[in-house]
Formats: sequence, structure tokens, C-alpha cells
Amino acid sequence: MQLYRRNLATSEHDTQERILKAAQKLFARKGYGGTTTKDLAQAAGVAEGTLFRHFESKKAILVEVATRGWMEILTDLLTELSEMASYKAVAQVMRKRMLSLNANSDMLRVCFMEAQFHPELRDRIQADVIDKMTDVAEAFFQTAMDRGVYRKMNPKVVARIFLGMFTVSGFSQTTMSADGSSPQDMKEMAETLADIFLNGVLHEPT
Repeated sequence: MQLYRRNLATSEHDTQERILKAAQKLFARKGYGGTTTKDLAQAAGVAEGTLFRHFESKKAILVEVATRGWMEILTDLLTELSEMASYKAVAQVMRKRMLSLNANSDMLRVCFMEAQFHPELRDRIQADVIDKMTDVAEAFFQTAMDRGVYRKMNPKVVARIFLGMFTVSGFSQTTMSADGSSPQDMKEMAETLADIFLNGVLHEPT
């Protein structure tokens, strides 16, 4: 009986994963409004009624697709910041995170395109993702300022600028360029962003 329950739970989890992966691709290409539950069921290889055994509505699937991807990025960011050897090694963090954004281009497209039309999605991303990412980055920059590595500024504002730079740049590179972006392109973008973030764009006076 226990084995049966474990197998059933595994099967249910696999079905849910198929639904979410299918939804991410369809929402990214056709938009939320242009995707029917019939489309979702066919792409996931399940009966249409199965969708609603796992999710209460199509909107619930949209919210899960967007927030789950961001939570993975948040977890990786937490790890990267905690393990960073030097406060000046921002380029390394940006490079890895932007490569992660490149791998999550479908999720980003769904998030940026649909959040403006769906308050539930926008509020969930704000509470579960943006606020948490900002808190983590703020604490990181506050510590760097306390240690004299960065000059004293409002750490929350610095955190928002830092997160906004790599998120918006990563989004534009992965979703708006005609041919996508190669790892080398993303590496160059990340290192340039880190240089601008740390040093600005003004020429140093001789």
C-alpha cells in the first residue's frame, strides 16, 4: 500500500510538471489569452479535466509558472551572495545569474508580458520574489558598506539598482534579440554591467 501511494504521488508530480512545462512554452509563444485549456491539455499529453485536478484554474497555472522560475533564481542568488569571496566579484554573480536568465527565457517572457494584465501574478511576484530578492541584496550591500568596501548609500536603493540592471538586461538579451544571445554575449554583458555598477561610466580624471 505504501509503495502504491509513493508511485501515485510520483505520477501526480510528473503530471503536474508536464502541465507547467507545456504552459510555460505556450504562454511564452501564444500569450495567456491566446492559450486555451484544450491547448494546454494537448501539449501536456493529459485530459483537459486533469488540468483542474492539479490546478484550480488556468490563472493558477500562470501564477505558478512565473513564480516558480523566479524562486529558483532567488535561491541561486542567495547561494551566490553567501559564497562570494570578494565584494568586488559582482561580475561573477551577474554572469551566472544572467546565464540562468538565458536558460529561463520562456519564463521571463511570460512574467514580463503577463504581469501587467494580471494583478494576482504581479502581487505574487512582488511578495514572493522581488521583496525577498531585494531584502537579500540589501543585507549584502549593507555589510559591504559597513566594512568600507562600498561607499555609504541607501542599501535598499543600491539593491534595487543592482537587481534591476541584471534582470532587465538579461530579459532584453534573451527575449528581444533576433537570434538570442550566446554565452559569450551574456558574459560580456554581465562584465560590462558589473563594471558600470562598481565604477560608473564617467572617465576617471588623470
